[in-house]
Amino acid sequence: MGAQLRVYKRRIRSVTATKKITKAMEMISAARIVKAQRAVAASTPYADELTRAVTAVATRSNAKHPLTTENPNATRAAILLVTADRGLAGGYSTNAIKAALSLSERLRAEGKDVVTYIVGRKGVSYYTFRNLAVGNSWTGFSDKPTYGDAKMVAADLIEAFTAETGGVDELHLISTEFVSMLTQNAVEARLLPLKLDDVQLSDQTPAKTEIFPLYDFEPSAEGVLDALLPRYVESRIYNALLQSAASEHAARRRAMKSATDNAGELIKSLTRLANSARQAEITQEISEIVGGANALADASRGSE
Repeated sequence: MGAQLRVYKRRIRSVTATKKITKAMEMISAARIVKAQRAVAASTPYADELTRAVTAVATRSNAKHPLTTENPNATRAAILLVTADRGLAGGYSTNAIKAALSLSERLRAEGKDVVTYIVGRKGVSYYTFRNLAVGNSWTGFSDKPTYGDAKMVAADLIEAFTAETGGVDELHLISTEFVSMLTQNAVEARLLPLKLDDVQLSDQTPAKTEIFPLYDFEPSAEGVLDALLPRYVESRIYNALLQSAASEHAARRRAMKSATDNAGELIKSLTRLANSARQAEITQEISEIVGGANALADASRGSE
């Protein structure tokens, strides 16, 4: 019985140590969410206004640009998948990966070859383990992305899109939208070529309801698009990285809170079992003492 009690005590110490770790991770994620939300709030207006500017130039001029020209015979598409570098975030990375795989199936059903670009070690590990082709990958900044990171990713994707041979005809984005502390949704969007009629802004204001004035472009509409469209892609990727980072912290906080609560319940259960084992051990010892005393008494009466 003593061995069983030691097992319970050892498990209680182990679960208590795990509970301390998960509680600390929960508090860290809770603190980082605030910073991530501020970064999202700061970047969203810029991305929306830049999208409006690109839409205005593209719709109010006759300029043709590779990033806005639809290819009727599209045969190759690229997907940028944003996942986490670290685990312990519930289904955050899994949901994004599932969305990317679903999109890949739909694109292949349309007769298009799909090449996947990945941000985050979790996505890279998933695709590598299953021997799935990856165009390029970036790691090390999923929980705290910078504009430089987004610019680096965008440069590679734009180069693939504008390549004359071996390039892609479409660019899709799979990321996680931060809705609230409890809700984060994996979303998909087509970045390139830019669909002028379907541009979605973060404030959900339809671009077609705006009244556009007459524009005079200098040096030319093509030159303006050359300058704005890469910035548009960068800003959209940056905003997606920030949204995904906030979602990652929120998912990790929720997962760690659940783990902490489960550890607390397990400790209570193990404590009850340990108390029962200790009571049984004490009862057995008392029984052995009483039995020994009775045996001595019987022996004494027999000797008399």
